[in-house]
Amino acid sequence: MKTFDHVVVGSGIAGLTYALKAAERGTVAIVTKKSRADSNTAWAQGGIACVTSNEDSIALHVRDTLIAGDGLCDEEVVRTIVSEGPERIAELVALGMNFDERSTPEGGREPDLGREGGHSKRRILHAKDATGFEIEKTLLAAIAAHPNITVMENHMAVDLITTGKLGYAMQDSCVGLYVLDEASGEVETLRTDVTVLATGGCGRVYLYTTNPDIATGDGVAMAWRAGAAISNMEFMQFHPTCLYHPQAKSFLITEAVRGEGGILIDEKGHRFMQKYDERLELAPRDIVARAIDAEMKRTGKSCVYLDISHKPSDFIRERFPNIYETCKGLGIDITRKPIPVVPAAHYQCGGVKTDINGETTLRGLYTVGEAACTGLHGANRLASNSLLEALVIAHRAEAKASRNHHRQEIEITLPEWRPGKVQDVDELVVIYHNWDEIRRLMWDYVGIVRTDKRLQRAAHRLCNLQTEIQEFYWNFKITADLLELRNLATTAALIVDCALNRKESRGLHYTLDHLGHDDAKFLRDTVLRKI
Repeated sequence: MKTFDHVVVGSGIAGLTYALKAAERGTVAIVTKKSRADSNTAWAQGGIACVTSNEDSIALHVRDTLIAGDGLCDEEVVRTIVSEGPERIAELVALGMNFDERSTPEGGREPDLGREGGHSKRRILHAKDATGFEIEKTLLAAIAAHPNITVMENHMAVDLITTGKLGYAMQDSCVGLYVLDEASGEVETLRTDVTVLATGGCGRVYLYTTNPDIATGDGVAMAWRAGAAISNMEFMQFHPTCLYHPQAKSFLITEAVRGEGGILIDEKGHRFMQKYDERLELAPRDIVARAIDAEMKRTGKSCVYLDISHKPSDFIRERFPNIYETCKGLGIDITRKPIPVVPAAHYQCGGVKTDINGETTLRGLYTVGEAACTGLHGANRLASNSLLEALVIAHRAEAKASRNHHRQEIEITLPEWRPGKVQDVDELVVIYHNWDEIRRLMWDYVGIVRTDKRLQRAAHRLCNLQTEIQEFYWNFKITADLLELRNLATTAALIVDCALNRKESRGLHYTLDHLGHDDAKFLRDTVLRKI
C-alpha cells in the first residue's frame, strides 16, 4: 500500500492545477492512464473565456453564460467562476503561459481577444489555435521538478475504495483507490484521505467525437460505482464543426473560425443559419449543431461547409496555423476553399455532482474539470468556459481539501487487490465488438435529436451489454481495454437514464416527443444516485 496526502486521477488543466497547489502542503500522486501530456486539455483549440477588456464586464459574461445554459445554470456558481477567473488567469501567466497579444494604438500591448458563439463581446484568450496544448505544456513544466509530486504514467484507476465497502460503521468516505499498472498488469493500492477525479469527459462513448481516445468517462463511472451522485448527463454537447474527411480522425475546427467571420454554407454555396437563429453562425452550440444536422438531413448530404476563405490569406495562416497545416496536408487550402464539417460529440455538461468547491456527495472525494457538474454550464456550455471552470474549481477544491484535511478518526489499512482465479483475455474481439456497438447505438439513438423509443431501445441494449461486460470483468484478468469498456458502458447508461428522465427539450437535450420547455416539472437538475 502506497500512501499520499492527495491522489489526483488525470493530468489535464484541472488535475495539474490542483496538484501544483496541493504539493505546497503535502504529498501528491498524479495517476494518468497514458503519458502525462495525454489529456483533453491538450486538444483544446479555442481558448479561455475571461473578462480582461474594458469593453467587457463580469455582468455580461454571466449573462451570456446564463442564456447559453437555457435556464439550468446555478447563477451563484456562474458569478463566482466568472468573477474569480481573472485572478486564476494571472496565476497561469505567472507560470509562463503566453497568450496572444496585439499592439495598441498607444504603442503598448494587450490581449488579442477572440469571439465565439454565444459571447456578446470579444473575451477569448488564446494561443493561436493550440491554446490547450500550450497550457498543458506550461503546467507540466511547473510540476516537473516539484519534490512532492509523483506522476504515475500508464496507470489506470480501477475503482475507488470506500469505508462502506470495507465494512466500517461510519460516514461513508473515499479512502483510496486501486490502480492498474499497465506495464506489469498488476494492481496497486493507493491510500489517501483526499481523492480528486480530474479524468475529463466521455466523448468516446459516441461513434463520432472531437475527443482523444482517453475520453471514456472513467471518473463518472468510478464515482457512480462508489455511490456518489451524478447529475445532468443528458446534456452532451455536440461541437458543430468537426472536420469531415476520411483521413482525419476527431479533428476539431475551433469555434474561433466562426468568431473571426467564418460562415456555414451548403454544397451549393448558400448560407443557411439565417433560417435557424438571428445570431447566425455565432448562436450557441446546441442551436448551430441542430441546424447543421437538419440541413444534412434535408439535403441528404454527408456534411456542410465552413468558409473563411474571404478573409486575408496571411490572417488565416497566422491565426489558425494548426488548422491550416492539417487541412493543407489533406488537400484542403482553407484560404481558398471551404472546409467540410459535421457535428461530433464534444463535451459533457453533466458529471459527478459537486458544489462550488468541487466536493462531491461522498466524503473525501472531489471532482474537478469536465468530469464534474458544478452548475456552471446548465443545459448547454458557453464556448471556452470549460478551461476557466477547471482553473477556478481546482483552486477552490485544493483550498477546501487542505482546510478540511479529511483525516479519518481511526487508522485504516486497505486490503490488497484480490484478482481471484482469472485467465488472460483471449477473446479480445468480443471487447472490441462491444465497444463498437456501444458507440454506434449511442450515435444512432442518443444523438443530437432523440425520441422516447430510441432512448428505450438504447437502455435495453445497454443493460444487456453491461451484464456481458460484468461477466468479462469477473472472469478475466483486467486490462486497460476492459476497464475502459466497463466505464464506457456505465457512462452511456447514465446518459440514457438521465435523458429518459427529462420529458422536455432544453439546451442540448432535444427530443421530438417532448418539444419545448416544461418549467413546471423540469426546471431542475437530473440527479441519479446508486441505491
